[in-house]
Amino acid sequence: MRRRTLLAAAGAGVLGSALAPGTARADSTITVDPSKTYGTWEGWGTSLAWWANVFGASATHADVFADLFFTDKWVTYQGVSRPGLRLDIARYNLGACSGNTVNGSSMVASPNIPWFKQIEGYWLDPRDEDPASTAWNWNADRAQRAMLLKAVQRGARSELFANSPMWWMCKNRNPSGAASAKTDNLAPEHYRRHALHLATVAQHARDEWGVDFVSVEPFNEPSSGNWYANFRQEGCYMSAPVQAAVLPELRRELDRCGLTATKIAASDEAEVDTALATWAKLDASAKALVDRVNVHGYQGAGGNRAGLHAQVVTTGRKGLWNSETGTGTANGFSMAMYLLSDLHALHPTAWAYWQPLDPHPEWAMFHYTAAAQRNPDDPALGAMLGAVNTKYYVMAQFSRHIRPGMKMLHTGVPHAAAAWDEAARKLVIVVANDSTARTNITFDLSRFSAVTGGPGGVVPRWNTGVGETYVRREAGLAGKTVTIPINTKCVQTLEIDGVGL
Repeated sequence: MRRRTLLAAAGAGVLGSALAPGTARADSTITVDPSKTYGTWEGWGTSLAWWANVFGASATHADVFADLFFTDKWVTYQGVSRPGLRLDIARYNLGACSGNTVNGSSMVASPNIPWFKQIEGYWLDPRDEDPASTAWNWNADRAQRAMLLKAVQRGARSELFANSPMWWMCKNRNPSGAASAKTDNLAPEHYRRHALHLATVAQHARDEWGVDFVSVEPFNEPSSGNWYANFRQEGCYMSAPVQAAVLPELRRELDRCGLTATKIAASDEAEVDTALATWAKLDASAKALVDRVNVHGYQGAGGNRAGLHAQVVTTGRKGLWNSETGTGTANGFSMAMYLLSDLHALHPTAWAYWQPLDPHPEWAMFHYTAAAQRNPDDPALGAMLGAVNTKYYVMAQFSRHIRPGMKMLHTGVPHAAAAWDEAARKLVIVVANDSTARTNITFDLSRFSAVTGGPGGVVPRWNTGVGETYVRREAGLAGKTVTIPINTKCVQTLEIDGVGL
């Protein structure tokens, strides 16, 4: 989950140094090479979790947020028409909290966890595994579940993930972690039950909610040192041997529930280098059970992205998603640079932002205040909602244009990405200027057999940065090249029609 200290530092200083070799410079040329491809794009996403726990059941704002995040509509918010992000992956957080007692014991809550980060789980009592019994509360987690359904109704696919096992599966009954960090907190007698909880919820979601999770992720940053009893959210340290023990239990439980096509994703480590280390620790039998490696982007500009791709995709023949990233800069430029670096070297086929709605003004795409959090249905809620950050429009540069089914192509630089819709003969390029000055960038498309553009060779482009949110402009083709001006700290997207091999 989130790493505010790391990302705040990265946003302030790391980009200028660690990414300097690949930054855009004056009057540069970028060649798009369709002979080198990096998979077919699957989608853009967000985790629901906390923001959906606040707003998911809001009578006044839930549908507005669902349209803003999960459609391509232009939606009026705070009196301004804004472009929907067109996200198509909703990550549903299976909770670990409940207020009941088990054998005379009750949940131990961290003194520092706020209510909206406590997500209700469905299985209340390990003595009864029958999901039709009163040991299971299918009315739990009303708000997040409501937003999940809204996302799916708008065309999003979904993934199920758990920050922690149910509190009663934890050795100390605390779903924020053990007494000290880096200590396994899932009791061995509950390895199977953790898997059963996940699989049973996935089966119930399919049969009763009409939600067919494409994948289940049983861990969340399991090697992190953040998970301890006084931490601010749910979390559970699970060493590689524990992960290896849970994975076969999950596969058996999913198959038992008739979910043989549901993929297992692992291990959702916080950083690329940690993901590499964890993957190396898993034996061949454990790796065989993993259909896709999920990783988070909290190493910022660092991390051996190419190495993880090589181990997971090239050698392991597994899928690879960046399933969570958050950044502590409101303008979104650091997010864009990390994302472009991912597309350049990590080559995931999906990418998700952690929380588009957040009470922290810098982490948020849409900021909301504590007053809005306390009462999301207050008629005066509009006055309680904070700023819409530029980060929202930076995300739109990617998610509205690079779409599922497109082939990811080679650009050779970490500040530009290209995606091609072969059937529609459309090429999308997203580029960022991290230099200190305005520059012109030329895109060389000579390796395609045909490049026509729109009528008259027009190429639409959208700009975000330096006071502009999501502004459409135009460029023109000159043969098989197109040149754009781009200000410093700006992100632009081009859509070039009539591109074929």
